[in-house]
Amino acid sequence: MLIVQKYGGSSVPTTERITCVAERVVAAHDAGHDVVVVVSAMGRTTDQLLRLAREVDPLPAARELDALLTTGERVSSALTAMAIHALGAPAYSFSGRQAGVLTTSDHGRAQIVEVRPGRVRQALDRGAIALVTGFEGVCGETDEVTTLGRGGSDTTAVALAAALKADVCEIYTDVAGVFTADPGMVPEARPLGRLTHEAMCEMAAGGARVLALPSAEYARRHGVTVHVRSSFDDRPGTVISDEASDEAGDPGAEAAAVMGVAHDMSGVKITVFGVPDGDRSAGRVHGVLADAGIEAVESHGVPRPDGRSADVALVLPRTDVAAAMTALRTHRRELGYERVTYRDRIGKVSIVGSGLLTRADVCVTLRDTLAGAGVPFESFSATDTRISALCPASRLVDAVRAVHRALVGGARGLSRPVALLGRSRRSGGG
Repeated sequence: MLIVQKYGGSSVPTTERITCVAERVVAAHDAGHDVVVVVSAMGRTTDQLLRLAREVDPLPAARELDALLTTGERVSSALTAMAIHALGAPAYSFSGRQAGVLTTSDHGRAQIVEVRPGRVRQALDRGAIALVTGFEGVCGETDEVTTLGRGGSDTTAVALAAALKADVCEIYTDVAGVFTADPGMVPEARPLGRLTHEAMCEMAAGGARVLALPSAEYARRHGVTVHVRSSFDDRPGTVISDEASDEAGDPGAEAAAVMGVAHDMSGVKITVFGVPDGDRSAGRVHGVLADAGIEAVESHGVPRPDGRSADVALVLPRTDVAAAMTALRTHRRELGYERVTYRDRIGKVSIVGSGLLTRADVCVTLRDTLAGAGVPFESFSATDTRISALCPASRLVDAVRAVHRALVGGARGLSRPVALLGRSRRSGGG
């Protein structure tokens, strides 16, 4: 088998843990597998580098920031290769450029365009273990080093798996897979043994931290089987593939209408009031933000009774608010809106499943559950696979617990859940 393994920063915070990772990698290699390893920066290295950058310049140049941040992954990759050498196995570490990871030119949030893993394949053909720095690539047009944004190492690993036609991409982290909710909030949350790519994308869009949305979407587009596991034990974890998902780790189980509850408290709501052009209002606002390199996490437009204008609401990452407000104010005359507001500290609770729009009972239960728990909420977005509602961040825990209890239920054979199905403030290459 050809296996791509990715280890997050929490799996390699110290040299002792790097040695443990090396032992796991060498064990797979000794079992006869071809192994490619992607590693994130050690522990909180990325946060430390960001702090250093902002000490010398509160608004560091994006190009130089990318040059700085990629050093974290290069350190952990080289150290892991050294640890593998110490265990008697051959290994070669490669930067994103050397591994052929080609990206767009957007510093800090580049997207992978293509992977040309010639040198990685050569290392495998020589019987060696190949290590690739996650989170980084190179723009083919400008030859500049770029970074991939939050969860970038996950995306690197999935993209390499797709390019190499690997049998599986194993994501090793400090959690044991995907659960029906964040067990830190919901003790009765239970593990999910299998998920479809679509379900994982919806969970990630709802706030799941286990796998970043760009990597989940890349895996779906290219049909990459992903196995999320803990690097601290041998529990089975969660397999994400094109096969049907199950509700509680039993491949024969019938999928439930609602399989999980995700949450997110990292967003800010921006509302643009009175945008002309009716049905095209939201598209015009999105166009202005896209030109500024900003993409809304969620959005919807509410037409006004006259049908000639609409109020457009968007949820954006908190880090994009300043740039978004600047772009909207700069283009106010072009957009023709009345006013724009933003609200910080919002929470989002989402239910993920299948056939949700055809299940009136699910929608009614969600609404009644939040109301019964005394959680102020507003409907925000609904698709056949995910329904999300906004609420005050201070009430998000109450919302998640109540919704999980009402629509997913209690534990079944779960001994000690440790994975997360939610997103809070987080930075770094991931």
